Amino acid sequence: MSYPRPLRPKERDLLETVLPEDRPGYRRYRELLAAWSVIGEGRRGEGDLILGREGDLPDVTSPLSPVVAYGIVETTHDRFTVTVREETAGQLDVEIVSLHGQPIPDHFEEKRRWSYSTWRPGENSPATGLPVRQVSVDRERTLVIAPQEKRLWIHDKGNGMNLPIPITNFHNELMFQKRIRDPKIALRSDRFFEDHALYPDADLRTAFVAYNAVRHRVTLEQPPASVPQQGLWRRLTSFVTKGTPHG
Repeated sequence: MSYPRPLRPKERDLLETVLPEDRPGYRRYRELLAAWSVIGEGRRGEGDLILGREGDLPDVTSPLSPVVAYGIVETTHDRFTVTVREETAGQLDVEIVSLHGQPIPDHFEEKRRWSYSTWRPGENSPATGLPVRQVSVDRERTLVIAPQEKRLWIHDKGNGMNLPIPITNFHNELMFQKRIRDPKIALRSDRFFEDHALYPDADLRTAFVAYNAVRHRVTLEQPPASVPQQGLWRRLTSFVTKGTPHG
């Protein structure tokens, strides 16, 4: 396929599913879909598209940026996962992937579609309809745990976005804060969704503040004074500094 090219109507429709127009944070991404063209294929192969300005070359060497929107469209014959990553350096990486590895058809019989982007505080999971655990991080941000589907996200009231949080790095911070070194627990991040009820909200809040200090997803209010300099990088830097003579 030659590039640049416009998004196909069905591609745009599926992408807009995970970018609700009534949320300011996602509305900006819808505007990028309208303004930019598909300038190439991403490193993950078919279904991974890079959008940008005509004349730009797709960047397939930089690390993949964090996910900002995710959802699924279920049809009578297939299921399509839809992912939008954070805009970086004037380019946008999006994925529309068929469960069976088939190209996205222009017409299909749809059963249902859902996205984590539509979730609001107090609601059940958009994926399963089951209750989720909500942990207030500050007045504007809520950490959400959906144990049945093993998903974690942070809700930002200001821009309406629900940003997925990878469990491994968050779990590492939680283990550090709790000083848990038992490898059967500390090295098993998948256990978190079974054991999350063992951790009070305060522990999860502190772990997220630490995680966010290194892998910035949202801008938080001033963290509590009890939270130390957070993150593995900060801790390593502190260790090196303490071992360095001062002139």
